[in-house]
Amino acid sequence: MIIKEERIGGQRLILGDGLKVMPLLGRFGHVISDPPFEQVMHDLHENAEFRRKDGGNQRKHFAFKGIDEVRPDLVRLVGDQCDGWFLAFCTAEGVANWRTAIVESGASKFKTTCVWIKPDCAPKFNGQGPAVGYEPFITVWAGKGFAKWNAGGKRGVYRHNVNPPDRHGKHPTEKPWRLFMEILTDFTKPQETILDPFMGSGTTLVACQRLGRNGIGIELDPDYFAIACKRVDEATRQPDLFIEKPPAPVQEGMDL
Repeated sequence: MIIKEERIGGQRLILGDGLKVMPLLGRFGHVISDPPFEQVMHDLHENAEFRRKDGGNQRKHFAFKGIDEVRPDLVRLVGDQCDGWFLAFCTAEGVANWRTAIVESGASKFKTTCVWIKPDCAPKFNGQGPAVGYEPFITVWAGKGFAKWNAGGKRGVYRHNVNPPDRHGKHPTEKPWRLFMEILTDFTKPQETILDPFMGSGTTLVACQRLGRNGIGIELDPDYFAIACKRVDEATRQPDLFIEKPPAPVQEGMDL
């Protein structure tokens, strides 16, 4: 099931099917990932009617299937093996599907939905409606007792540019490492083990390396796996360039 494995810095990168490899890994602290969206969103993405007509570069084809068929299995594995948080990016339309799967599993507690605000996101090129300038991620507590995090009363709103100058850009749904740095700082502690079963180009593990977390990433596509290995290696070999501590969380006042 494990096709190939690399250990780079404090990170473990595995080439293989995430849901088949997960049962081999035992327990882990948290699961933080950007899994595929629903298949209907993939189909919409590929529909020529919605592709750019302004002469700009078309968005890349999704070389992976939607989450629909494997979501129940992923939720079950998280409930069986995770001791803390399960965070998963999704579309607004997909939040209800995730919540239903979590509630039906009975093994984890759906907490809330946070939002990543994208100040520099692309406009709606056909002008037929507003562009989507945000992306949700669900927060689920899979541990025992009350949920625990590090950010006090902080609101679940995260603002980071989609296209910073150092964006790698080789994965169609790449998330900014600064976003994951902030998320890891809020939800995890140093030396905890973070699993990303849909590693992609490795942003979660890059953030883990910068923050002193032990990451495990699983990716089925060998090209993306190679990119992830390279990015994590760069984070390991250039600590002065890559290690960056986000600002400490601030307790915000209540709106009246």
